[in-house]
Amino acid sequence: MTQLLSRRQLLAGASGLAAAGGLFGVAGLARSAVESPTHPRAQLRIGYLPITDAAPLLIAHSAGLYPSDAVSSARPVLFRSWAALAEAFITRQVDIVHLLMPMAVQLRYALGGAVRILGWNHTNGSALTVAPHVRELSELAGTQVGIPFWWSIHNIVLQRLLRAHGLRPVVRRSASRSDGTVELIVMSPSDMVPALANGSIGGYVVADPFNAVAQIKKIGRIALFLGDVWREHACCVLLAHEDVTTRHPEQVQAVTDAVVAAQLRIGADRGAAASALAGRYLPQPVGAIRLALTYPKPPYPLVHPDWQPQRIGYQPFPFPSYTERLIEAMRETVVDGNRDFLERLDPARVHGELVDDVFVRRSLDTHGGPQAFGLDPALTRTEEVQSL
Repeated sequence: MTQLLSRRQLLAGASGLAAAGGLFGVAGLARSAVESPTHPRAQLRIGYLPITDAAPLLIAHSAGLYPSDAVSSARPVLFRSWAALAEAFITRQVDIVHLLMPMAVQLRYALGGAVRILGWNHTNGSALTVAPHVRELSELAGTQVGIPFWWSIHNIVLQRLLRAHGLRPVVRRSASRSDGTVELIVMSPSDMVPALANGSIGGYVVADPFNAVAQIKKIGRIALFLGDVWREHACCVLLAHEDVTTRHPEQVQAVTDAVVAAQLRIGADRGAAASALAGRYLPQPVGAIRLALTYPKPPYPLVHPDWQPQRIGYQPFPFPSYTERLIEAMRETVVDGNRDFLERLDPARVHGELVDDVFVRRSLDTHGGPQAFGLDPALTRTEEVQSL
């Protein structure tokens, strides 16, 4: 009865959570729900947002890569916002999700949730889209810009870009053109396109295919791919409850194997992947999904063409160097909510506490090794972030 009550109370706080773009108001309940060990259903359930970041989880289902005794054969459960997906994960309506990596940090260290990152779902795949009349980023002064969540790589990179162009991001304050401020507001990705179309916002930063949709509909233009600022950055990661990984490692390994196989499948034929995703899993037009997976002609002169920032990448290995750099970047980011937990973190230690790469290493060995994804066999890398 206690567990049911906590869940009801948590869900009752949903409107506040969504409005704040965070989980701060229900931290105690969230901690209880996340840490309460439960026996998972006979088959794990998958949750996702309708974005191309989720493609590996979805293609794994479409191609029948999940073993029936490990993962439910039902279609993965679609959610419209990161707050809704996080709540469903916290309350164990779903067992495996792709979640914003900074949000995973928040779940573990701000809320005390025993969660583990199993691997990366993708790299790149996000962009800053602005209204057609905005030709320079400095012209965003005095406007609102939509972000999908406070703790997201989108917010982190956007704030870096704004400051580089002499702008100051503000929260819960009206933006001022004369002061050079830009108000950041959390929006569900599906709300961003109509808001840009009706002039409510000056731009948004989000995962595809919402940037591709704006391009195709000619209601906005892609000003910059985030991969042009941070090379092959991870946005979404594969996340599970720690007790599920320890009590049911065979199921977790099966999910990881399927996701890794799906990543290879997408890389081999992106057009086929777009066709498989459209209609059944993603509501956007197949043309927008195909554009998001390929971008054959970059929509602006790329800053780092050799980085291929327009190309969403599907590789699973979580590099420790990225985790460390991400924690440092989170400390420099303005959010609407508590950020004190960051001061307690040692960036060099977070990876070992948050990430469990045992499963993905086994999956890599099964699917051709790191070289199958073009990775360094030693599985190390140096972070390349644009000095703006």
